[in-house]
Amino acid sequence: MTFVEIIDDNNLVEDSTKDMLLKLLECAAEYENIDTEITEMSLSFVSKEEIQEINRDYRGKDVPTDVISFALNDEVEDEIDIIGLEDEINSIGDVIICVDIAHEQAKEYEHSFDREIGFLAVHGFLHLLGYDHMTEEDEKEMFGKQDEILEKFGLRR
Repeated sequence: MTFVEIIDDNNLVEDSTKDMLLKLLECAAEYENIDTEITEMSLSFVSKEEIQEINRDYRGKDVPTDVISFALNDEVEDEIDIIGLEDEINSIGDVIICVDIAHEQAKEYEHSFDREIGFLAVHGFLHLLGYDHMTEEDEKEMFGKQDEILEKFGLRR
């Protein structure tokens, strides 16, 4: 079993970037103490038109965005162990990244495409784990984790 299933039907991302993202998400999972032997997620790459359609249909926002996460588990921490499913596969959800917007943001922020798409992948992954940035305190925690993971992996601005 693979921890991350990559879906790139239109070949929008180079294989070397996909390989980097797999390693980065393994690093992020290790940072968060996620057992990648029993956990899985998907990472999809789409166009601006595709992400706008997804954003409209699922979030009611008819605009393109950079990343969308669909978490499949809303259990509290360690709930899986409590209900005795520790040997089951834990599908945590799907992260969808708009490659067009990732390219635009990389130019805007003056860093590499790999840094931008890595940031978006980690951001989406943390959302799957239940982190958000709705309050200032939550934002500080989530963005702090993002920065630490990216720094540990070596993806700097």
